[in-house]
Amino acid sequence: MIKRFLYFGLTGIVLLCSSCKNDDGKEIKPQNIEFRDDADLYLMNTEGDTIKSMDIEIADDDYSRQTGLMYRESMEEKQGMLFVYQRESMHNFYMKNTYIPLDLIFFDGDSTIVSFQKDAKPLDETNLPSQVPAQFILEINAGLSERWGLKTGDRFSVQQ
Repeated sequence: MIKRFLYFGLTGIVLLCSSCKNDDGKEIKPQNIEFRDDADLYLMNTEGDTIKSMDIEIADDDYSRQTGLMYRESMEEKQGMLFVYQRESMHNFYMKNTYIPLDLIFFDGDSTIVSFQKDAKPLDETNLPSQVPAQFILEINAGLSERWGLKTGDRFSVQQ
């Protein structure tokens, strides 16, 4: 009985240790994910003046919304990811496998800012909910929403 336990235990350890290597015995490393410039986004104040323009990657399907900015090591100041949903509802985000500190900006169906989650910590799995129903969520580098002076009532426009 002990020999069988030892055999299966050692076999399991060998399989576990070798699962991170390819057939050549080389360790497999994750590839760096490149930013994809899908569209231009313009943040505008309540008077309609442009506050900031930026390049965005659009997450509009289940896979891209679930992975978001995971595994990215950096993002330029004028880059962001826009999450697009079919309708307004409460949304919860977290920073699992996300290495970049972020600000999350929640917009309603009319593209108006309705709430923020600022300075989300990398790799933190704490729930980051929208305070009210939202249809669009913009993720940008942490601190930019404050630096740019964004506030509830400001809007966005997208040009592809």
